[in-house]
Amino acid sequence: MTFHFEIITPEKITFKEEVDEATIPTSTGQITVLPNHVSLVSQVIPGELIIKKSGRTEYLGVTGGFLEVNNNRVTLLADYAVHSEDINVQKAMEAQKRAEQLMKDAKEKSNDRDFARAETEFLRAIMELKIAEKRKHKQRPITS
Repeated sequence: MTFHFEIITPEKITFKEEVDEATIPTSTGQITVLPNHVSLVSQVIPGELIIKKSGRTEYLGVTGGFLEVNNNRVTLLADYAVHSEDINVQKAMEAQKRAEQLMKDAKEKSNDRDFARAETEFLRAIMELKIAEKRKHKQRPITS
């Protein structure tokens, strides 16, 4: 038995498939959703999302959002989501350095809005680097 899982970002639908299970980082801890899961709504925090389907495992990074589980349909409205294999480590490192400089500049100018924007970019880069490093040590696909 499977359930329908969708990840929607402001830019696009990042993921839309029938899956066997999904492990999602939430504000109350990691949860694993299985078919016929109890209905719930939860805040998603930055971290790694693990999706299992047909004996394969996929990894995605998310920076936050909201999760809804209802009647074998799971919808994650994410600020940002990326498949682990699509993470470009060099670009993520450059984004981290750029964001660090922007945060420093914004702090010196007492510009809270620019600081918040730079901090968001920084957290996204850190999340991508953590997932890329973790996935580097594990081969895809993994069978269950």
